[in-house]
Amino acid sequence: MEFETIRGPGPYGAGKGIAARQALPADVSDTRIAAGRFVLRPVRAADAGLIAHYASDKRVAEATQNIPHPFPPGAAEAFVNRAMNHDRPGSVWVMDGSEHGLSELLGVISLKPMEVKAGRSGQSEVAYWVAPVFWNTGIASEAVRALVGANPLEDCTYFAEVFQDNPGSARVLTNAGFEYLGDAEAFSVARNAIVPTWTYIRKMVK
Repeated sequence: MEFETIRGPGPYGAGKGIAARQALPADVSDTRIAAGRFVLRPVRAADAGLIAHYASDKRVAEATQNIPHPFPPGAAEAFVNRAMNHDRPGSVWVMDGSEHGLSELLGVISLKPMEVKAGRSGQSEVAYWVAPVFWNTGIASEAVRALVGANPLEDCTYFAEVFQDNPGSARVLTNAGFEYLGDAEAFSVARNAIVPTWTYIRKMVK
């Protein structure tokens, strides 16, 4: 299961046929990225409780493609285990504000390689979700801008996709330099429906 609020568009080859435990830059699993009022840090086992709490919120689930609602028992622990052990392509970070007087888990953001050589001048999907209590506070924008600025997988292109009834996420992307690419649609597990989407692209400066 992937936890995400925005996701790269499928027509560009997202993740299919890529072997698990794909080779990534050696230090990705230890990467900490400064992001204004918080840091992006690797996921740890203690995060499962807050991940389950926030992912169980119907508003979070319905803003994503893959989070189910109701949220099943054990799903957060399975997600944390995969993130910590890199059992799927990509890297996952927690938005941790504990060093600045905020919650130790504000949300989650990830990069998912889209090519066999992803992380080496490749392409990645950007995905994130933010806890509702921190919506409309700029947390998502800071997280995406920080990840784009760090470019930890050394990608040349990022893709992302948002549901058209979530214009706030679209603004997060355009504020981080993403450009509109076109309309599409994607299935939402929580809604059990196909939902119209907007897709975006960002070319990285090497």
